[in-house]
Amino acid sequence: MKVLDESLFWMLLPFFHLMVASAAEHEEVAKHAIKLHRGKGATATQRKQWVLDSCRRLTGLLRQKNVVLNKLKNAIRAVEKDASLSGEEKLFQVHTFEIFQKELNESENSVFQAIYGLQRALQGDYRDVVNMKESSKQRLEALREAAIKEETEYVELLAAEKHQVEALKNMQHRNKSLSMLDEILEDVRKAADRLEEEIEEHAFDDNKSVKGVNFEAVLRVEEEEASSKQNITKREVEDGLGLSMLIDSQNNQYILTKPRDSTIPRADHHFIKDIVTIGMLSLPCGWLCTTIGLPTMFGYIICGVLLGPSGLNSIKSIVQVETLGEFGVFFTLFLVGLEFSPEKLRKVWRISLQGPCYMTLLMIAFGLWWGHLLRIRPTQSVFISTCLSLSSTPLVSRFLMGSARGDKEAGDIDYSTVLLGMLVMQDVQLGLFIAVMPTLIQAGASTSSSVVMEALRILFLIGQILFSLAAVFLLCLIIKTYLIGPYYRKLHVESKGNKEILILGVSAFIFLMLTVTELLDVSMELGCFLAGALVSSQGHMVTEEIMTYIEPIRDFLAIIFFASIGLHVFPTFVIYELTVLVFLTLSVVVMKFVLAVLVLSLILPRSSQYIKWIVSAGLAQVSEFSFVLGSRARRAGIISREVYLLILSVTTLSLLLAPVLWKAAITKCVPRPERRSSL
Repeated sequence: MKVLDESLFWMLLPFFHLMVASAAEHEEVAKHAIKLHRGKGATATQRKQWVLDSCRRLTGLLRQKNVVLNKLKNAIRAVEKDASLSGEEKLFQVHTFEIFQKELNESENSVFQAIYGLQRALQGDYRDVVNMKESSKQRLEALREAAIKEETEYVELLAAEKHQVEALKNMQHRNKSLSMLDEILEDVRKAADRLEEEIEEHAFDDNKSVKGVNFEAVLRVEEEEASSKQNITKREVEDGLGLSMLIDSQNNQYILTKPRDSTIPRADHHFIKDIVTIGMLSLPCGWLCTTIGLPTMFGYIICGVLLGPSGLNSIKSIVQVETLGEFGVFFTLFLVGLEFSPEKLRKVWRISLQGPCYMTLLMIAFGLWWGHLLRIRPTQSVFISTCLSLSSTPLVSRFLMGSARGDKEAGDIDYSTVLLGMLVMQDVQLGLFIAVMPTLIQAGASTSSSVVMEALRILFLIGQILFSLAAVFLLCLIIKTYLIGPYYRKLHVESKGNKEILILGVSAFIFLMLTVTELLDVSMELGCFLAGALVSSQGHMVTEEIMTYIEPIRDFLAIIFFASIGLHVFPTFVIYELTVLVFLTLSVVVMKFVLAVLVLSLILPRSSQYIKWIVSAGLAQVSEFSFVLGSRARRAGIISREVYLLILSVTTLSLLLAPVLWKAAITKCVPRPERRSSL
């Protein structure tokens, strides 16, 4: 192999003037090679001789490679016929020879690929950027494939090395007598080897040939703790806990999700530090907001801003923090459903169904009108209008905490019941819109001849969602009639003296409902809400007991959720475009308030018209789920980067403005005794 590498070096030197040479001779040798290649500074005889020598070297190397391959084939036959070797030993030696054969063939392929790449580059037009980009892309793909092959070969060589070490140990054990302890340890070692072979998934080999898998270059950044220790070797770092970070060429960062060796417990220290930091900083931020009369949730959002990309940038596991924060939404909606009994739902179901639908249609109509005036694509106008029509259920749930329990006179409608019913219906619309989004993308890119088919496809999806909703509510009826009562009584009996069984049982029921609604393509949030409503059907005592245990869990996870919202707030962008953003935010808030008042004036009973101002104030902000919809639309090309940042900023400012509007509506419209519970 050493002779082969030296010969390849001398043969390819005329083509690649940047090949490695000694420091003193590199520049002179490179200049001479370039002159020879261009035909300058050399006679015709020298150029002809240079070509003949290069061809002769290449022919000799290829001939030598064929000789070595024949010897390897003979060696493989000899090993297979050797009766003194065990079957395992034969396989190992044959595999080692095959690795060397593969190395020779790949080296030969690399030579011709390099020559072909040079020929393609010389034939191209250096003024054609598109052609140069395609050539660069082809070279990049070739390098990625070569890197994968080399990585595979390296792993095979590591396995071969390990096998050699094991064989050496076995020979040493045969030549000496073992104590009882050594024999026990040897049996344990063999059992451990079998265990590793059983649990190893070979995920890399299984997925590298799957359709849609791309090979990419990544940077591996080791943990600071590991790299700072002086007594750790490079091999120990590579075979360590594997908690290093990977960064691809698009600046996406990845952290280990499943290790190769599952027998060693691991912890994501970045994630632990992020949660600890958020918990510590949320306390002073929450205190500060309480002192100046703001809801504590804004302190948690400020905490996320300070720690996020626009602040100290100390949060490393942003995706993990957001994922944990989603559980705050789940438990918040469960407690909302716990206070939202089915009896109340039956009183306002018609209002809850009609109100959000009318508001969404009006928002889309206004969006298309403004889009036509501003020459915005209809697809983009529909998306932005739908995004802005949604309101934040977790935020309003915090506003209504405790107010839904107030007793009302017969026939009177509670504003909190109407507001929560409309918000839950908006969550259903969110699931519907996420399901329709792929078709919306195709409709925006399709020709006019297929518009009818796309419209039919959207109608089919709407019908599918309505069918799923009917199935969900039928399931809820069955659970309420036959299952929820015996299930809770069993939990209550088993949890005497052991409340963790009750907490676990309730949490499992929440997760079951959100899983069912997710499988039916509706909304996980709706499943959590329905879980609370079903439990509340068991009576006031059950509701109070469960709320006592679930509220602390909800409060901690809600802190993480609101802090994760702050991670997407960019104060510098807001400051740069403050005038435009304030105008857009006020326009959206006022439009949603006016539309809500208009719709509620048409569908509310005359005796309950006074609550339309409070309900409209609760709906006059933009849901945090616009972050999710905006990110998907940006990846799909529906909206641009600028529009995405505008949606994020308007959403954030509307959430900040929401407590002010809510407090003003409560102060004006709610009697004083009920006002305390609402604020």
